[in-house]
Amino acid sequence: MPGIEKLPIEETLEDSPQTRSLLGVFEEDAAAMSNYCNMLYQAMHRMYDAQNELSAATHLTSRLLKEYDKQRFPLGGDDEVMSSTLQQFAKVIDELSSCHAVLSTQLADAMMFPVTQFKERDLKEILTLKEVFQISSDDHDTAINRYSRLSKRKDNDKMRAEAVEDVYTSRKKQHQTMMHYFCSLNTLQYKKKTALLEPLLGYMQAQISFFKLGSENLSQQWEDFLATIGSSVQNVRREMEKEVGQMQETIEQMERSCDPLYAPCDPDPLHSPVCRNLTQKQGYLYIRNKTGLVSTSWERQYFFTQGGNLMQQGRAEVAGGLVTDLDNASVMAVDSDDRRFCFQVTSFDGRKVVTLQAESRKDCEEWIATINNISRRIYLSENAEEVAARVNQSAIEAVTPSPSFQQRHNSMRPGRGGVGRTGSISSMGSEPSLARSALSLDALVAPETPIQFDIISPVSEENAGHGKTAAQAGRRSNPFGESGDKTPEDGEDSILHQLFIVRFLGSMEVKSAESADVIPETMRQILAARAIHNIFRMTESHLLVTCDCLKLIDPQTQVTRLGFPLSSVLQSSSHQDNKRLFGFILRSASGHPDGRAVCYILESNDDGEKICDSIGLAKQIALHSALDRGAAEKRKEQHEAKEKQQEEELSKQRQIEKDLEEQSRLIAASSRPAGADGHVVVLSNSQSEDSDAGGEEGQKKGESDA
Repeated sequence: MPGIEKLPIEETLEDSPQTRSLLGVFEEDAAAMSNYCNMLYQAMHRMYDAQNELSAATHLTSRLLKEYDKQRFPLGGDDEVMSSTLQQFAKVIDELSSCHAVLSTQLADAMMFPVTQFKERDLKEILTLKEVFQISSDDHDTAINRYSRLSKRKDNDKMRAEAVEDVYTSRKKQHQTMMHYFCSLNTLQYKKKTALLEPLLGYMQAQISFFKLGSENLSQQWEDFLATIGSSVQNVRREMEKEVGQMQETIEQMERSCDPLYAPCDPDPLHSPVCRNLTQKQGYLYIRNKTGLVSTSWERQYFFTQGGNLMQQGRAEVAGGLVTDLDNASVMAVDSDDRRFCFQVTSFDGRKVVTLQAESRKDCEEWIATINNISRRIYLSENAEEVAARVNQSAIEAVTPSPSFQQRHNSMRPGRGGVGRTGSISSMGSEPSLARSALSLDALVAPETPIQFDIISPVSEENAGHGKTAAQAGRRSNPFGESGDKTPEDGEDSILHQLFIVRFLGSMEVKSAESADVIPETMRQILAARAIHNIFRMTESHLLVTCDCLKLIDPQTQVTRLGFPLSSVLQSSSHQDNKRLFGFILRSASGHPDGRAVCYILESNDDGEKICDSIGLAKQIALHSALDRGAAEKRKEQHEAKEKQQEEELSKQRQIEKDLEEQSRLIAASSRPAGADGHVVVLSNSQSEDSDAGGEEGQKKGESDA
């Protein structure tokens, strides 16, 4: 006999849609077998009930056996040995259809009993187990839904214990029922062969016995054939008994080993640690669907990863559907008001966001680690799990200081002298000196400063004065450092005005702001610290680049989270391998005497080099604008100096004219005759002006008096 298809008992606990689909095929086969067995039973019952109808009953039996090939059995339909055997039996029965047979006793014991047992006991047992399995499956769905709806705010130990016990009991019942149901369906594949062959064998043996060691319609050849079929039936029975024993042992082992897995709570982390090296994962999750403007609903679906895609599949579906593309996607754990163990997957362009809920914290962390590994395209490697393990191990070892920065420099960038591409900032133009290769780790990054994973404005002390002024004036101060009055520094009239979607990874203080290796080293430490401390949350913002300043703006409220002048940006560069990572260094607001600065690391949806180019372009435009303003001010000063010189010359000319006029008056006064007392009357400048107002009449009067 060829190999017989069987249901995998080991996959009953997972209860995947693939297993359900395979179960549906076996159930369809059982239904088809039940219909066929009923027809065969009716045919044999006619042989048993009426001797007069024996010929017609045998003819119908022969016809049914001939139509076995036309029956559409989902399993075992292409069994050529079985088909040929039944065809030979049909031929023999067709030859004996004309013979009378008063074989009531023999037919009742040898023919009707096996087929009746198969119909009344085995097939009905399948139907009963099917109903019990359906009830236990519905009870498990109800229990898991009740457990998943446990509120985080209104959590009660008693309610939680009841929900966990209910899930444990229903899951165990479903698992045990499903295993026994699978065992019965697998056994049916053997029993249906014996149920078809044993009645026919009994019938033929009764015929041989009835015709006294053979009749004219039977020969020694048929006896040999029947003996061969009998041995085949015994072999199938022994194989069935062996398979049933193995399945029973598997059920017992599965019951013992899967007992801790029935409870939905987190297992012991010592015996079941979180695996972070996975590149593919599958299991049931709850997905949040939007049902209205503000209302949402949760639906339990089977999720699995396929390449770089996240797929979902319902129980009644044959194939899965695409949820989102995981290449370059981001994932992080989120807090939900009514659910626990939630995480959020954001596509690479930020347009699609999927919120999912796992059954336990371990399952949630494994899903996050798997999606992170797929986002890095580790699954494309030959040994994906080994590569993921090396990446995670490198992240853990990344925060351990190496004895020399040159060793780390060579290990991180084989064959290249720099990480990333440096932006066109003034402090990045010089070549690294030979002494820079000998710098230690402490010469670049300040070891005593912590890493900041959330956005906090570095100019809070500078804005303290503004806050006091606003408080004295009775105005409400802005907690994000913005002032209420718009100034020209806001960049609204700037020539360059570009907006990028970025996510803040972290910032830390650095010692050397001029080295080209500061930003790559800061990236390494921040990413390693995030991997070690399981920090997946990233604050998404809009980076506004203008010729005056850089701003991080809240996309929801349009409030400026961080803002600093462009002149404080010392350098910027992107990562060599992951172009979405970039960073820039700002001059410290506190003004350390040793030249320390603050390095900010961000992740963008676009290429980080474009953002660095935009910052460099803004610096160039600002430089040219400053040069233009200086030239304009110089021209203005020259024009003012020229006007001042012209005014001075005009003033001098007026003074000369005044002096000449005064001299002429003095000459005119000296030419006049002396007064009555013999003195010459000398008029002052004011008096001369008054005398001039008198005209010639005053002069004539003076002469007559003299």
